[in-house]
Amino acid sequence: MPDNGVASALYPARPDFELDGRALPALSDGLQALLVEETSAGLSRCEATFANWGPKGTATGFLYFDRQLLEFGKGLKITMGSGQAAGQIFDGRVMGIEGRFLRSRPPEILILAEDRLQDLRMTRRTRTFDNISDSDLFSQIASQHGLQADVDVSGSTHTVLAQVNQSDLAFLRDRARAVDAELWVDGRSLHAKARNRRQSGDVTMTLGQGLLEFAVLADLAGQVSGFTVSGWDVAGKQAIKHRAAESAISGELNGDKSGSAVLAQAIGQRDQQIVHNLPVAAQEAQELAESHYRSTARKFVTGTGVAEGDARLRVGTKLQLKGVGDLFDGAYYVTRARHVFDGANGYRTHFAVERPGIGQGS
Repeated sequence: MPDNGVASALYPARPDFELDGRALPALSDGLQALLVEETSAGLSRCEATFANWGPKGTATGFLYFDRQLLEFGKGLKITMGSGQAAGQIFDGRVMGIEGRFLRSRPPEILILAEDRLQDLRMTRRTRTFDNISDSDLFSQIASQHGLQADVDVSGSTHTVLAQVNQSDLAFLRDRARAVDAELWVDGRSLHAKARNRRQSGDVTMTLGQGLLEFAVLADLAGQVSGFTVSGWDVAGKQAIKHRAAESAISGELNGDKSGSAVLAQAIGQRDQQIVHNLPVAAQEAQELAESHYRSTARKFVTGTGVAEGDARLRVGTKLQLKGVGDLFDGAYYVTRARHVFDGANGYRTHFAVERPGIGQGS
């Protein structure tokens, strides 16, 4: 097995399926195509297409339309890969069943599944929360949906937080962005953590060795020198103002040059004022300014790639890329992972990455 954890010759490409804890090799054998996708916004989804015609009992006919095996609400787990690159890529529930009847091939059945953030997506409310921190908010809403909470976020206590005609998922996504955190579900656990506290593993890939394709862009168009937030401290009866700049992202640069630094050198200073939020405390102003700055700075360098199937490539993975030149070699953060299987290409992993800095070049 090479150091990158991907077999260079033949390896088991077909996934293993479990439905409500029961292993089902027949589903793996009958699989026509598979897509599993997760993003940094949370809510993983799965599309799995199976052959749906063949011997059944003493006759020949549809294999799965009786709903005895493939049924709404059943728990679905999928494992893929080989060696170090093996792992679970999906844990959710069956939400949709589609029949496909095409001229070019026998009947098929398509299963649509989502993870348990789907419960939050389908629950819409208008309500307020008084004297609550974001950490307590995540835990409270997780409990309302029967989920365990694994929360590690910073943030002040808010006098009032309002959820106005929003789904619970949309509301928590907004709060996660406000405190520079990411939201996801693993089984029955709701996780909300700052990006630098999310531990999804480290993977190294070299172009031509595990990494099949990669395209990467460093773009100044959306970069800024700093974000400023202003507000009013009601209790202290004084104005609030905080400016976030490169120091907010310095821990993620790994010796690279930030978009702000390149902007200042190539174009000049470019500050932005945040006007759609009105903080009522100094800490809240700092959190808002730094969250906006980090979100923008991380998009300075963005890339997409295709790798040999690797279940370790998940949102949050720290991906070390080699062989893509002095400007672009280095550490990236995976923001989207799409695991794909079909008969033509076997198992491939498509991914998107970002980072706040560019190499110094040679």
